[in-house]
Amino acid sequence: MANMLPFPSDGQVREPANPRDLGEPLIDHSEGQLFLNEAFKIMMEEVLCKGTDVKQKVCEWKEPEELAQLLDLQLRATGEPQQRLLQRVKDVAKYSIKTSHPRFFNQQFGGVDYHALAGRFLTETLNTNLFTYEVAPVFVLMETEVLRGLRQLVGWTEGDGIFCPGGSTSNMYAMNLARYRLFPEVKSQGVWSLPRLTIFTSPESHYSVKKGAAFLGIGTDNVILVKVDDGGHMIPEDLDTKINVAKSQGAVPFLVSCTSGTTVQGAFDPLDRIADVCEKHKLWMHVDNLLKQCHSANATYLFQQDKFYDVNLDVGDKSVQCSRKVDCLKLWLMWKAVGSTGLAERVDKAFFLVRYLVEQMKKREGFRLLRDPEYVNVCFWFIPPSMRGKEGNADYQDRLAKVAPVIKERMMKQGTMMVGYQPLGNNVNFFRVIVFSPLVSQKDMDFFLDEIERLGNDL
Repeated sequence: MANMLPFPSDGQVREPANPRDLGEPLIDHSEGQLFLNEAFKIMMEEVLCKGTDVKQKVCEWKEPEELAQLLDLQLRATGEPQQRLLQRVKDVAKYSIKTSHPRFFNQQFGGVDYHALAGRFLTETLNTNLFTYEVAPVFVLMETEVLRGLRQLVGWTEGDGIFCPGGSTSNMYAMNLARYRLFPEVKSQGVWSLPRLTIFTSPESHYSVKKGAAFLGIGTDNVILVKVDDGGHMIPEDLDTKINVAKSQGAVPFLVSCTSGTTVQGAFDPLDRIADVCEKHKLWMHVDNLLKQCHSANATYLFQQDKFYDVNLDVGDKSVQCSRKVDCLKLWLMWKAVGSTGLAERVDKAFFLVRYLVEQMKKREGFRLLRDPEYVNVCFWFIPPSMRGKEGNADYQDRLAKVAPVIKERMMKQGTMMVGYQPLGNNVNFFRVIVFSPLVSQKDMDFFLDEIERLGNDL
């Protein structure tokens, strides 16, 4: 067996490859702080100044081979001098997508909030993780308070929770909790003794529902899709029917995964009516209170029960992660800065701009809405002049499907803006613009429409 000890088997200490004194710290703090100061200046200029300026590009598009050469991505045995490293920082900022730009309309990003960004800088500097009170006392208390505030916003007086690194992980938590509630023995015995379990969700729900079913051993074939209406809302009557069918086939329904703001159309499932169906069949409806019982491993090297403080403050056993990053400070600082009223104003502004954008679209020839938006997702086709009035042609849908990808390519290569597109069911590729960044104005909405026309009028 190979020697696995940190020292040679002969007991001799070898001369290090680098002959400098390894008894001294390897990091020069003054040099590192100087580099950090200069790197911050670059980030401020390239990302926070240029990256939010409408006169600048949303992206500096490069093909993969060219970009890899520009960035000099290769990792080497020897380090590089500071000035070259600072150029690397500048290049990373320059060639990255500016998601805080007022004309970045792709999904998921809501522009920069400077208080939240300060929170991220602080948590990265402190470099801690949320698993025990002794390691993260400030953030354990802070996360508890932020979660309490979030529960109050939806009208809950009690409950539990943790911050998750995205919706996919959140949905997987929900599935695991629902299964544990019905079959707690799965935690110790595994899935071999379980019956066939079924999950019910809408075909327009997030793809992480199927990913979670695969990850947890439930199986994607056991995710049953419930019909939706034209607006993308789950139909409770079909849910009831499909639950009964699953039961008649010997399966055990255990979870209904609803959606409040579907990924594409922003549709809200009728939660009250779905709750009635869940109550009738005794099904779990994506609400938890079992985090610690379900996920705890009682690791004695971290979660000792004889500590000198309240061990309920050691929140790490509620999570499947141990090294869980601190996310609550970003929201806490932003909330502290603008208050609940300021957050509400941001929501109101987003809906105002959505209404404005839709009104302007209806005034322009060539824009056709999938339907009037329910949320901040505006889904539409752009019909080039060459295709207008030709809806009855046999190749019309095939030609329409190619319009959005070409316009998207043009806008990215020119760097003027970004917006997503996708098909949905029988609907060929259409644009989906998401409007909720506080940096966006009516002028940006007008520019958006003008630019779609400019990029697509010759198609």
